[in-house]
Amino acid sequence: MNYITALGYESEDTALLDKFWPANVQIVGKDIARFHLIYWPIFLMALGLPLPKTIFVHNWITMKDGKMSKSKGNVIYPEQLMARYGLDATKYFLIRQIPVSSDGIFTPEGFVERYNFDLVNDFSNLLNRTVSMVNKYFDGKVPEDVGQVNEVDADLENTMKQAITNFEDKISKFEFADSLQEIWNLVSRTNKYIDETSPWALAKSEEEEDKKKLESTMYHLVASLKEIAILIRPLMENSSNETLRQLGIDYKQISWKSLEDNSDLKDIKVVPKGEPIFMRVNDQEEIEYIKNLMKK
Repeated sequence: MNYITALGYESEDTALLDKFWPANVQIVGKDIARFHLIYWPIFLMALGLPLPKTIFVHNWITMKDGKMSKSKGNVIYPEQLMARYGLDATKYFLIRQIPVSSDGIFTPEGFVERYNFDLVNDFSNLLNRTVSMVNKYFDGKVPEDVGQVNEVDADLENTMKQAITNFEDKISKFEFADSLQEIWNLVSRTNKYIDETSPWALAKSEEEEDKKKLESTMYHLVASLKEIAILIRPLMENSSNETLRQLGIDYKQISWKSLEDNSDLKDIKVVPKGEPIFMRVNDQEEIEYIKNLMKK
């Protein structure tokens, strides 16, 4: 009954109950699903109260040798990972690695690999390279949108639009791991876009057409990173805010509607010197560090 008594059920002040009940979604572990799917609705119906709109049952985090157990010496606490790698890195692994449809497996090797490859190589380096190039080629000022100057621009824009649609679909179904996958599809496509457009070669050219291509490339990179930052916001807020800050965008003014509106990219300047959001770590050292945390 705590769910409703904490909100003021049968008290003189029911403002919280009126505001928050029925819950849009209640999240429970699969070991207590029976109580929440059978008994809890019966209690509510007996009281004449509305049922939660959705009850979402999540699975377990396990180890390669089965459940976490202090007797086995295979327990890891999220606070320990957060203290060394940060909140967002810990959340990223737990969300990305552990699907809602089945139990997820935690391994030190898997955690470090996700950290170095997904967060450092793919995401952090993308932001760092973009900020650096805007500073190098345009003195930090983000170029204006000159439209799609080639097929590569068009393809990236289509990927950006599709990412929004796919993300909203997945997250509305509580498919969090797949939601992150959709974002990282855009991260990967944007990294590939840099290789395809070769801005370092365009910057050396004296041709007017190449100068326009360089402007378009920088604009599209910033636009894509802005979209990535907004998409990760519900899952990795600190990284989202820092990405927007380095791009020169006021993250306090950003909303979900900003995905469809790039007017905030006009007349902005990136930070003079970008800082990596995630720094590469030594694989073997960190794997051993996490293993030591898990010992009895």
